[in-house]
Amino acid sequence: MKTTFITTMPDKSGAFLKASRIIAKYNANITRVNYNKAVDIHTLFIEVEADESILSQISQKLSSVGYLKDNNKKVKVILVEFKLQDKPGAVFPVLKILNKYKINISYISSQENETEYQYFKMGLLIDDPDAVKKILDEISTICDVRFLEYDSSEKVLDNTIFYIDFANEMRELLSLSQQETNEFTVNSNLIMQMLDERNESPQKTFNYIREFAKSIVKYKGNEFCPRITTRQITERVRLHNIEPPCGSNTYILEDSDELLFIDSGFAYYQSEMLSLLRGMFADFDTKKKSLYITHPDMDHCGLFSIFDKIFVNKTSYENFVLEARGLADYREQNIKCAPYSKLSRIIMQYKSPDLKKLIIIDTIERNTDEYLSKISNFTFEDMDFEVFEGCGGHVQGEMVYICQNKQIIFTGDILVNIKGFTKEQAEFNVIAPYLMTSVDMDPKKAAITRNKIIEQINNKNYLVCPGHGEIFYK
Repeated sequence: MKTTFITTMPDKSGAFLKASRIIAKYNANITRVNYNKAVDIHTLFIEVEADESILSQISQKLSSVGYLKDNNKKVKVILVEFKLQDKPGAVFPVLKILNKYKINISYISSQENETEYQYFKMGLLIDDPDAVKKILDEISTICDVRFLEYDSSEKVLDNTIFYIDFANEMRELLSLSQQETNEFTVNSNLIMQMLDERNESPQKTFNYIREFAKSIVKYKGNEFCPRITTRQITERVRLHNIEPPCGSNTYILEDSDELLFIDSGFAYYQSEMLSLLRGMFADFDTKKKSLYITHPDMDHCGLFSIFDKIFVNKTSYENFVLEARGLADYREQNIKCAPYSKLSRIIMQYKSPDLKKLIIIDTIERNTDEYLSKISNFTFEDMDFEVFEGCGGHVQGEMVYICQNKQIIFTGDILVNIKGFTKEQAEFNVIAPYLMTSVDMDPKKAAITRNKIIEQINNKNYLVCPGHGEIFYK
């Protein structure tokens, strides 16, 4: 009985010898061989004559050494490009990975181009898309990988290409390091997996992540265009509100000697904010400045480095201690919020505060049975503030600052003014709720806390300063 084995072999000496020895071991006879390197560098046809049982054993042995592939799998060549530093040995790590997975190279081309990099084009013989995903994921941790040709009909392979292309896109857009790119890709995948369980389209999820990153970059530099309002709120204090397209409001209470900030937006816009503040206050760099935060989310904590004193409650301090130790902070301990928070940390270039600058303001023990519990007081000029800590509905450490004698309240994100968003803010502020499913750690508690605030100030003509959106009267 004769049968023809269509073998796939590495393009190296001894490959056919190895197959011949297997066949000879079973005393079978090779009756025909065909190989044409110009047509296909890896495929070798071997016709063998032997009993059916012997042919079956030969088939199993050839399969065990990788010479016979699953006939249901399509064998194809994908053309990829590796961006490597132009230095001796740069290609070795890539070749080692390919060798580790026994991937054959059908084509290779590279030459110097008067830059510090060389672009190695390689044709890789592919018959197992699942293996390719592992291989290219591993290679992408050491260098940029770009696909030049691939068969999009293969779903798994197409997904592999998608992730690498997505990673390259984000790396270029955000100027990420290799490690940051890997972390970004992993957390994007976690968000996709979470939303996939809610029957959300993966394509939609990644489009939202793209829009998140692109929106942040879009308003950098000269495109940074916050809405700024200023009003005299007491005889001695002026209130400034800076509302960027992305990130929290930054409030500034100004008297003749000092600037008191409440929240400070995203770290990504620090240079833009400093330029803006120096234009608003001629003596900004020398003026006394302090910061109070409403809660420890990074979109409210972007300018830590410019303050000598940062006032926080005990809960927020504990949150920042976790960050300083490299542990998950309170928001990242929530499985729904963690991937988005980690993406934000990368995109925003957020840095945890210097713990030595933090001043804990708690003077009254928080009543954990209350949705809003008074924990402190402070005074700025003729304004007497009471500080209340929430129950963690939005995030642990949330605070509200109420000045009853001047009827002003700073609510943080316990209360936001959606109707008061600019067009840019409205477009940006739909992203986080989708990617986290909710911006609140506990939506029910958040709703109750919000209602408690509204009950306390309703119909009293309070000036409400929300975490996002324009100031309004209630």
